[in-house]
Amino acid sequence: MSNTTKTLEIKILDRELRIACPEDERGELLDAVAYLDKRMREIRDAGKIASVERIALMAALNITHELLTTKVGRGVDLSDFKRRMNAMQTAIDQALAEQDTLF
Repeated sequence: MSNTTKTLEIKILDRELRIACPEDERGELLDAVAYLDKRMREIRDAGKIASVERIALMAALNITHELLTTKVGRGVDLSDFKRRMNAMQTAIDQALAEQDTLF
């Protein structure tokens, strides 16, 4: 995959921004933009906060709380789960590579 950085134009809460983004991370970034925009609109539409800055701060706080409280299975945090999955994938890839040399 290409690791070229390109400028990406995004829109969050009707505000246009230009940001640098590696090409191979474009999809994930666009997902993050859509999620943040949705959360900020929900806060704005609730009518309790008018300032865009305060809406952004509340959205950041809510998303950070979600991230820190995300649990998988029996209390294993998501980052630990991902590390374990990556380690398993590496072990599987190595085992398959060894099998290829047998034949």
